[in-house]
Amino acid sequence: MSITYKDAPTRMVDVGGTSFAYRRLGTGNGVPVIFLNHLTGVLDNWDPRIVDGIAAGHRVVTFDNRGVGASQGKTPNSVAAMARDAIAFIRAMGFEQVDLLGFSLGGMVAQVIVEEEPKLVRKLILAGTGPAGGQGIDKVTSVTIRDTIKGALTFKDPKQYLFFTRTANGRAAARKFLERLKERTDNRDKSISLTAFRSQLKAIHAWGLQDPYDLSDIQHPVLVVNGDNDRMVPSSNSVDMARRLPDAQLTLYRDAGHGGIFQYHEEFVKKALEFLAP
Repeated sequence: MSITYKDAPTRMVDVGGTSFAYRRLGTGNGVPVIFLNHLTGVLDNWDPRIVDGIAAGHRVVTFDNRGVGASQGKTPNSVAAMARDAIAFIRAMGFEQVDLLGFSLGGMVAQVIVEEEPKLVRKLILAGTGPAGGQGIDKVTSVTIRDTIKGALTFKDPKQYLFFTRTANGRAAARKFLERLKERTDNRDKSISLTAFRSQLKAIHAWGLQDPYDLSDIQHPVLVVNGDNDRMVPSSNSVDMARRLPDAQLTLYRDAGHGGIFQYHEEFVKKALEFLAP
């Protein structure tokens, strides 16, 4: 019986003595696709259209990293430590090789995973993210706090400002996206704690101040995607990564921001399925 993301049960797996929360769906015995989440993101922040769309052709696993949502432990304050936890989770799930879909902070984690454990990864998708030392990444904290306050003052979800443009198209896409996130009504995940949120902000800030990685070391096929007007992680970072990665293809969605893959979810799923094909 097929299952959709809004009904997928939340499971727990022991990762070195710490319980990590995850959901899995999809069919087949091929390489699973591991979703790596964004700043503040928990299991219920993944667009169900993207999860279900990719799960139509692949096994998909979403999870909360250490200290996030329903996962136990203390959230690390470095991208490298988050990557080590993600690798440990993948090993605990018994996977020998995976594809990675990293969005925003998750894309930073994905870059470290493929650098540290290249044989563990077959292909990776980097969405709305940037390289170490990338332009404007050290400003993510100020942008996030400013738009979070703006959201509180206007009684709106801050993702409307952080993920989408303020054009008519962007505002419409934001409303539809936020409605999709409400489709799951039972057994929803816990929201991220303030402590974990602060640790993630520290990790992103430090990533933005790091010396750049030599991305030419990453020989894997990479799909780089973003909106053409990303305020959180400037779109120029996507262009830079695609230029520096030896085997990369780049897609920029028109009149879209940080959440371009959500605004253009149908086009993105089609592109991702083509890219992830054996």
